[in-house]
Amino acid sequence: MGYTVAVVGATGAVGTRMIKMLEESNLPIDKVCLLSSSRSAGKVLQYKGQDITVELTTENSFEGVDIALFSAGGSVSAKFAPYAVKAGAVVVDNTSYFRQNPDVPLVVPEVNAHALDFHNGIIACPNCSTIQMMVALEPVRHKWGLERIIVSTYQAVSGAGQSAINETERELREVLNDGVNPKDLHADILPSGSDKKHYPIAFNALAQIDVFTDNDYTYEEMKMTNETKKIMEDASIAVSATCVRIPVLMAHSEAVYIETKKVAPIEEVKAAIATFPGAILEDDVTNQVYPQAINAVGSRDTFVGRIRKDLDAEKGIHMWVVSDNLLKGAAWNSVQIAEALHERGLVRPSQELKFELK
Repeated sequence: MGYTVAVVGATGAVGTRMIKMLEESNLPIDKVCLLSSSRSAGKVLQYKGQDITVELTTENSFEGVDIALFSAGGSVSAKFAPYAVKAGAVVVDNTSYFRQNPDVPLVVPEVNAHALDFHNGIIACPNCSTIQMMVALEPVRHKWGLERIIVSTYQAVSGAGQSAINETERELREVLNDGVNPKDLHADILPSGSDKKHYPIAFNALAQIDVFTDNDYTYEEMKMTNETKKIMEDASIAVSATCVRIPVLMAHSEAVYIETKKVAPIEEVKAAIATFPGAILEDDVTNQVYPQAINAVGSRDTFVGRIRKDLDAEKGIHMWVVSDNLLKGAAWNSVQIAEALHERGLVRPSQELKFELK
């Protein structure tokens, strides 16, 4: 007998990809329920060639649902995820709302699927930029340990949603077709829709993703720091991030510097990454082979290259990491979690509701 799976935020950029990933999944699925806000309720989407009408998300939407995939914003998860758990569903949440909750596992299946064994009805999917870095670094951490991570990201605008994609495309057209000076472009979304000022992204790079915190890092940067420590179960790893938005539509790129606990021979590092599930080694500089964003779009994998020793630090290593932020960074990681729950026999009603109904 198969599962009933709900997708909350089904019409969004991540939600539509969740549906596609479910179509390709090995999960035994009998029924898919598509849920959204009032703005999108009534739309018709397809699952395996079948028309499914998108329904309004309510407190009663989860009766009979076994697995609920959430990707509709933190406030929606905060309100409705506890109702899903109460109804007997296991929630896989793609927002930031539950990520640092000590009762909620934060999971990248290739790295820490064992954390699922202790779930209380809700599992959090990490931030997109964190996920791909974890896939690249886990084989290194496993063999040589990690002391320090310094990462600079080059993130696609799709990480800010469909409205940011639309804004980027409009700005590019205005510059290329109408001759508008990039400085004169009007912006409503980037770098952060909730912040006071907005700047053009066309022909630009914005050193801000999300709003700034009291320590002058952005929330995106702090997510990478805190999530890395939680996923790798090691608060001693020193992590520092600088997150930058660039005018690329899909796929995040990252320049990652690490310092290992033991000296790690570069060829062995490359071999460890090449054999790690979900990682693809693209590292042949003699033939100019290295990961590129346009090649990662549509792939579930994380691509790693430009792996090289630091010139001054004996245990320092540099690498370049690229992945589709909407697939491995969101939709595919969520469906992978659901698959892992199935494989481990963990799709079951929570015995105790630990999350407040709102």
